[in-house]
Amino acid sequence: MKKPRIVFGFHAVLARLRADPSSVLEIFLDETRNDARGKDLAGAAERTGVRLMRVPTKRLDGFYGGGRHQGVVARVAVKSLGESLDDVLDAVEQPLLLVLDGVTDPHNLGACLRVANAAGAHAVIAPKDRAAGITPAVSKVASGAAEATPYLMVTNLARTLRELKERHVWIVGAEERAPQSLYDAQLPDAIAWVLGAEGEGMRRLTRENCDLLVSIPMGGEVESLNVSVSAGVCLFESVRRRTSAQRAGQTRMAKTGPAYTPPDPTLIELKPEALDYWARTLETKPDKIRKAVQKVGPVLETVKKELGIAGV
Repeated sequence: MKKPRIVFGFHAVLARLRADPSSVLEIFLDETRNDARGKDLAGAAERTGVRLMRVPTKRLDGFYGGGRHQGVVARVAVKSLGESLDDVLDAVEQPLLLVLDGVTDPHNLGACLRVANAAGAHAVIAPKDRAAGITPAVSKVASGAAEATPYLMVTNLARTLRELKERHVWIVGAEERAPQSLYDAQLPDAIAWVLGAEGEGMRRLTRENCDLLVSIPMGGEVESLNVSVSAGVCLFESVRRRTSAQRAGQTRMAKTGPAYTPPDPTLIELKPEALDYWARTLETKPDKIRKAVQKVGPVLETVKKELGIAGV
């Protein structure tokens, strides 16, 4: 059984108490907090049958080394939200994922988890070697999202992105220098948004494993956004498009792949994503596709016939 996690701050503790009271093991409330917030928390704990103890401030300080606990700390059980990425992907048809490359600040991670949860993202993914873990500070900023949204730390991020591609999830990176706006890009439903650390951006291998790079248009003097704000813009753009498609009665994408026009295989020399798409679709080596184009010339139907994909 995993070690209980410490959650502190009125907002975070109340959010956990309302969402999943059975996971709250006990609550410690500052004995001097007899104000409205303290009484509300005590009442909520009583209604849900959670043990609440009033303790001196110094004891609360001991839980988090004098952090800003606001007079309330809770011990909560860490529940499994999906043991692996496969568990998460097997449970949904059109995954909406957030990938963070190099986000090491606990407050940024907490804010990203909160945004991801609000957008209905199925998981947040980060590399073990360049990421913040779930700490009391992260939980406080996340306001309950750290306990509700799977946070998967992987050993090799580049390999994980390739595995997502094999599961028909398209990797879209948000980068301020990308020439195409995310509002103009054709985005599939099954998508993993990739964001790098503020200032540093994505690492080279991470960028190279993206199917598409887009930018967030900036209309003012600032050149960039906080990573959690960028995450919100990207995730909710996907939410907006999904909602619009449902309202318009458009056909949703099948689990076998994103429903948009496949890249023309005759453009493989100009568009690397075309070669990548056909290699994955046909489960064949990229060199074979390149040779087919060189053999029969840049005529779409002839290339399809050579590759055995007539009608695709």
